[in-house]
Amino acid sequence: MSKTTLQFILLSLVLVLAQVLVFNHICLFNLAVPMVFIYVIVRLPITLNTNRVLTVGFFLGLVVDIFSDTLGMNALACTILAMVRRPVIRLYVPREEDLTRPEPSLQSLGTPVYLKYLLTMSLIYCSLIFLIESFTFFHPLQLALRIVSSTILSMLLMLGIDSLMTPRSEKRL
Repeated sequence: MSKTTLQFILLSLVLVLAQVLVFNHICLFNLAVPMVFIYVIVRLPITLNTNRVLTVGFFLGLVVDIFSDTLGMNALACTILAMVRRPVIRLYVPREEDLTRPEPSLQSLGTPVYLKYLLTMSLIYCSLIFLIESFTFFHPLQLALRIVSSTILSMLLMLGIDSLMTPRSEKRL
């Protein structure tokens, strides 16, 4: 196995444990729940085969479902998120040759494009998970507030994780 593969496996284990043990128990103002484990799907290399991305997304969601007792909701949402990842990247970066590295990051996409990409992916996941969870549009304002607040909180935490993951030699002053 390559160094990158081992790093992604370790990152997946750490983020799933953090999600299950810490972040699932955080609910700010009874609205915002941080979903940081999707950072693994967000950071997967663009050159990775679609079947592998879907498999990683499904198993990542399944592991969170097993430990969170959520009956497949995360597996479904993560699989859909893995499926729309490449079209979302192409929405902001039309040519893959424009990337400096195959992994989407602040350095490879640039700050504005990466923030839009991260916001879009967080919004898609939070929308999916809360729509699947509620399975109704009975309280649309509360549903919209949960989606928006969880998206913003998740995005901010993933930016923090991204800053920790970036090697010191690549950080800008």
